[in-house]
Amino acid sequence: MNSSIYINDLRLHAYHGVLPQERRVGGDFLVNLRVHYNIIRAMESDDVSDTLNYAELCHIVEREMAVPSQLLEHVAGRIAHAVFAAFPESTAIDLSLTKLNPPMGAVCGGAGVELHLINDKTRD
Repeated sequence: MNSSIYINDLRLHAYHGVLPQERRVGGDFLVNLRVHYNIIRAMESDDVSDTLNYAELCHIVEREMAVPSQLLEHVAGRIAHAVFAAFPESTAIDLSLTKLNPPMGAVCGGAGVELHLINDKTRD
């Protein structure tokens, strides 16, 4: 079975970037997170303790986004590692982190990073 829980288009203001101005005034970011895990127990029990709590996932993302960093790759890695630590039963993570209005002299919908990480601790 391939199953997951996700958060789409979580919009946050944060202070990431290489330029001093980005670290001073911040900018807006979009986060999309999909955490893969086996949902069979939750499907049968209807009990929140048998699933990954997306409110807790949101809190993890917000906490890691609040730590200023130069590189989005670094922020995305911190988010992924924090999710694996909080939810060791998760088998993989898909994460995209987009900086809206990046200061690069071009008009675009955003620039960012995407990760697909596998939790090696859940592999046989």
